[in-house]
Amino acid sequence: MSRNAKPGKRAAAASVRNLNYATSPLLASKTPPWRSRFLVALVGLAFAVLIGRAVYIQIIGTDFYQQQGDKRYGHVIEVPASRGRILDRNGQVLATSVPVPSIWAIPKDFTADVQQRNALARLLSMKPLELDQKLEGSRNFAWLKRQVDEPLWAQVRGLGLKGVHSLSEYRRKYPEGESAAHVVGFTNIEEKGQEGIELAFQGDLQGRHGSRAVLKDRLGRVIEDGSEQVDPVNGRDIQLSIDSKVQFFAYQRVRDAVAEHGAKAGSVVVLDVITGEVLALANYPSYDPGNRRKLSGEQLRNRALTDTFEPGSTMKPLVAAWALETKRVKSDTVINTAPRSLIVGPLVVRDAHPYDSLTVEQVIQKSSNVGAARLAMQMPARELWELFSTVGYGQKPQIDFPGAVTGRLKPHKTWKPVEQATMAYGYGLSASLLQIARAYTCLAREGGDVIPVTLLKHDAPVAGVKVYSPATAHEIRRMLQLAAGPGGTAPLAQTQGYSVGGKSGTAHKQEGKGYASNKYRSWFVGMAPISNPRIVVAVMVDEPSKGKYYGGAVAAPVFSQVVQQTLRLMGVPPDLEVTPQIMASKVSPAEPESF
Repeated sequence: MSRNAKPGKRAAAASVRNLNYATSPLLASKTPPWRSRFLVALVGLAFAVLIGRAVYIQIIGTDFYQQQGDKRYGHVIEVPASRGRILDRNGQVLATSVPVPSIWAIPKDFTADVQQRNALARLLSMKPLELDQKLEGSRNFAWLKRQVDEPLWAQVRGLGLKGVHSLSEYRRKYPEGESAAHVVGFTNIEEKGQEGIELAFQGDLQGRHGSRAVLKDRLGRVIEDGSEQVDPVNGRDIQLSIDSKVQFFAYQRVRDAVAEHGAKAGSVVVLDVITGEVLALANYPSYDPGNRRKLSGEQLRNRALTDTFEPGSTMKPLVAAWALETKRVKSDTVINTAPRSLIVGPLVVRDAHPYDSLTVEQVIQKSSNVGAARLAMQMPARELWELFSTVGYGQKPQIDFPGAVTGRLKPHKTWKPVEQATMAYGYGLSASLLQIARAYTCLAREGGDVIPVTLLKHDAPVAGVKVYSPATAHEIRRMLQLAAGPGGTAPLAQTQGYSVGGKSGTAHKQEGKGYASNKYRSWFVGMAPISNPRIVVAVMVDEPSKGKYYGGAVAAPVFSQVVQQTLRLMGVPPDLEVTPQIMASKVSPAEPESF
């Protein structure tokens, strides 16, 4: 310190140098040893907890925390498989899946003013309240409308609403619409088959979905693809035996017949006699499989397969053929039909016209109930039951299609004489239109065998179960040609260029325990060309109400039109001169049918 320093400052410096820290009362107090140890232990414990937590998270509980992370940011996206197509026999598409947008939203991110909300609701065809309810269901995801058209999504996107997004899904398309609806069926919005082929072959058509792992941000946007991916396996295409052109034409003709005669409904079945393939199975009323908003049960019913009815006079050729086969009669054997009636127990079997006698072939040509009943009464009940069972009555059709019915054929041991008589002309048993068409294959085929039918394409000839000899089948075909010609019950079945044969049928409809006096079913089943049949066609019209109700007047014209179009499409050459046939069809009135 300099000599010039003030005395006060020199004294303070000396005091600092002479201070003894050990004599400070605060510092002089002794600290307990446990306190320092406790502090060290706390620090050590904290480090141990942190290390233990790290070990638990990184080693012991790693799976749990990995899952939690995956739930928040990692997602497995389903990669949908494309549903298989349904094709007709020529490769024409009957059902296919196309990608379409589906609109969804993240409710917590959704922002829109009242005007924008109303505009969105209007585009989605819903009320604003309905839109609000959808958005209130969840914070993170809500479907607004699934499987919409691209133009609609473009309009929604044009609103510029935050939180509204789209993703691609598949929607089923049905190019043939109403004409093939009952065959193809339809799927629900998840592409699960609900009816028809869509349901019957669900396992083959649906395929197997794939998947891929991705990372998403909080807005649901994919920011990174993971390494795990399972490729989808697309569904298998199903090719049907149906010819879409024959199907469409058959549908048009039965639709027109229903309208012309004021009927409730109608059906047509077309079978290939060589392969057993169903070339057409049409019903009216029908529906559009792609637009089912107002679908009713009447539209949905596949009547050709699910509706059963008493087959009426279509049974007569089967009974007559068996009488020929068993040598009980010949074609020219005379059957006593006088005096137009036959008493069997409590029943009086009647004919529409009084015939003193008819040959067997005239019984078929004129459709005589008395003649058919007399033929049936010559046979044991068991024998007749076995015949009906063999041709498919009372048996469920072995066809890959849901809803095919068995029909009704009582055990022969329970038959009463009156039942045996009425079954000969089609009362007392029931069958579907498909069963009736199949039964006639044993008359149409050269070998006299009844064949299985299929809705899947099968080009090869098929073997059946023998019912009649070739000679009997040939003889019955000649009788059926007479029934569909001049002097028969159905000359309107004649077709330009092709010879035909078949049998009309008319029956009172059942109501409760009896029959309605003014309600009928009319049908016609036959084959063409009769010289070498290639197809069997069966037509049914339910409850015609405009004066005409005989099968020869209501159903036979539909048969004629369908036969002509089908044989031409199949490339079958005509076997008749056209001009003489047209003249004959104009001048030949139909015989009234007994039923």
